[in-house]
Amino acid sequence: MDDYLCLTVRSKSGESLADFKSRMYQLWTNVLRNHESDFEKVYAESTAVKSEGDTHTRQYLIEAEVAPRLLTHLTANGFDFDPLDEDEIYSRYEAAPPDWFQLEH
Repeated sequence: MDDYLCLTVRSKSGESLADFKSRMYQLWTNVLRNHESDFEKVYAESTAVKSEGDTHTRQYLIEAEVAPRLLTHLTANGFDFDPLDEDEIYSRYEAAPPDWFQLEH
């Protein structure tokens, strides 16, 4: 697949950057270990965590078919996320360094 959706994951309001990064690490480790086929459909991760008000965000380019399952994983682990815009499609060429890095599978 060459078309991706952009998933923006948000920290809890007032959560420290270190705590957000730690929870993200735990989430993706769990997904990789227990749902490897879902993890393989995550193409790229933004290199920077952005701060917006009292929350932090990180973006991922994902295949559309895995979106419902990833949103379930995020919700179950207490993450907020922006609504997915299924009409806004990204290509793999838009996920280029230095703003993005492709995840190895």
